[in-house]
Amino acid sequence: MKGYMGKILRVDLTKGRVETEKLDENLAKKFIGGSGLATKILYDETGPETDTLGPENRLIFMTGPFAATPVITSGRHHMVSKSPLTGAYTESDTGGTWGPFLKRAGFDGIVVSGKANKPVYLWVSDGKAEIRDASRFWGMDTYDLDEAIRKDTRPEAVVASIGPAGEKGVRYASILNDGREARAAGRGGTGAVMGSKNLKAIAVHGKMEVEIADPEGLRASLKEISPMVAKNTEGMRKNGTAGGLATFEALGSLPLQNWKFQGRWEQGAAKIAGPAMTEKILTGNYFCEKCVIGCGRRVKVDKGPFAPVEGAGPEYESVAMLGSLCLVDDIEAIAKANEICNRYGMDTISAGAAIAFAMEAYEKGIITKKDTGELELLWGRGDVMVKMTEKIGKREGLGQLLGEGVRIAAEKLGKNAVEFSLHVKGQEVPAHDPRCFNAGAVGYATINRGACHLGFSHVFERVLSMPEIGIDQPLPRLEVKGKGEAAAKTQNIMGLFDSLKLCKFTMFGGLKMTPILAWYNMVTGLSVTMDEFLKTGERIFNLKRMYNVRCGISRKDDTLPSRFLSLKHEGEGLNPNLPPLGELLYDYYKFRGWNEEGIPTPEKLKELGL
Repeated sequence: MKGYMGKILRVDLTKGRVETEKLDENLAKKFIGGSGLATKILYDETGPETDTLGPENRLIFMTGPFAATPVITSGRHHMVSKSPLTGAYTESDTGGTWGPFLKRAGFDGIVVSGKANKPVYLWVSDGKAEIRDASRFWGMDTYDLDEAIRKDTRPEAVVASIGPAGEKGVRYASILNDGREARAAGRGGTGAVMGSKNLKAIAVHGKMEVEIADPEGLRASLKEISPMVAKNTEGMRKNGTAGGLATFEALGSLPLQNWKFQGRWEQGAAKIAGPAMTEKILTGNYFCEKCVIGCGRRVKVDKGPFAPVEGAGPEYESVAMLGSLCLVDDIEAIAKANEICNRYGMDTISAGAAIAFAMEAYEKGIITKKDTGELELLWGRGDVMVKMTEKIGKREGLGQLLGEGVRIAAEKLGKNAVEFSLHVKGQEVPAHDPRCFNAGAVGYATINRGACHLGFSHVFERVLSMPEIGIDQPLPRLEVKGKGEAAAKTQNIMGLFDSLKLCKFTMFGGLKMTPILAWYNMVTGLSVTMDEFLKTGERIFNLKRMYNVRCGISRKDDTLPSRFLSLKHEGEGLNPNLPPLGELLYDYYKFRGWNEEGIPTPEKLKELGL
């Protein structure tokens, strides 16, 4: 097979040992790479007995066959582990340049186990790797560390690292790469796993080339399709992923006041949406490798109470969770909190959710000034939101509790706090309201890493189509029939994107599965059919589910917070809806070939070669 380097790097930090393992070609055919191959390794090497923050847990970095090739938007890599936030499966997909440089360094992936007896970092270059002392770097934030590690290795190196939040075990700590042009493996606490291993960073560099089976055919196809994707995503290039924030507010999908807000928030949304960011604080764009979209925001705040800010600007999810979810309408305050999350290494979604949860607890008298250090946790206070973000990153005061995530925080607070701790399987709900999209609702309930919008089901209920999976046009979002099936199908193809290493935003540019499959065959030299390709996506999703089944996940966990099932979001022009989750799950399980408990049947596993 072409498209791979043929090697996996094994790092045992307890023994201080680095070894090279040959890539199993049969597994690569069966699980592709990225998300799929990393999941197979996690499944084989960890289980329900694995302590998420213990040395026996695995932290797996994986590229895919598209990484370091000319395929557009392929500058991505994947991280998989057992989550300290949910106690089950987690994964995170991120962009930038780190993944392609790992591949050019000679490796398709890295599997990290054990725990170093002191802080270390890993230097991977030109087919070799070494574990180096990082004691002097411990405590540094990711921006400063990026510069320091590149001085210690070489200026062209690309660094993936944790900040103080990962060191201190914030359960939703993230792994950041590419310095100030920050891209984050944000969700599920992979940064906390990395910190538990005393691994501060992995720096990579290399100039090896990936062999492609049909380079001329690939170039011709990309030449035809790339201009279309670039043209159709001009709006995202101009205003970033937050460009659609006002549209989501008008639909009733924007998260507001910990999801309990009634009515409209048009003026507030306009102040923090992509166009406002472009007008007030944007200084330029940045692109992941091979990207034709350019949604990355360079921002700068050089005066006022939230200065200084300079570097990566907030994405839609960050703007919504740190902003509207807390009723904060100050884009500069949001940019400051976003930078704190980047520097400290924290998931902006979970951080914003934790702060909104605390604001509601304060409103209800469950949290008092005694708990906050005299800080008034009032809705709409941008300065308070920023201070709480920093406290979480430092694990100071109330930040110690909120760094555990809303599920554990609610359990510890008691007094009915569980009623407004909005999570699925322990992971905080992201910034698209499941009351607004029925396929999105069942997608949130069933996706393997906990509440997650990257099953992308909701987007096929608004703007996207995919004829190859039977979605010829966008689905009516409040229709119920067939929505479980639609969610399952979109989850499967997202697994393919994550395993190949391809940005999902290309779909907004009009990219369909047929050219993606053609690129896969051109890169690898295989002759995979569309049916086989889609079956691989289904296989990958079911393997993740089986990992969770071993961890005790079943129908009881495939649910939504009660607020989404019993409180309608009403307001002028909105169409209030409560998702009929039981009916949606019935459709979903039936299509997937799972039993009524949400467990894949033996017949389905046999069909998938599992």
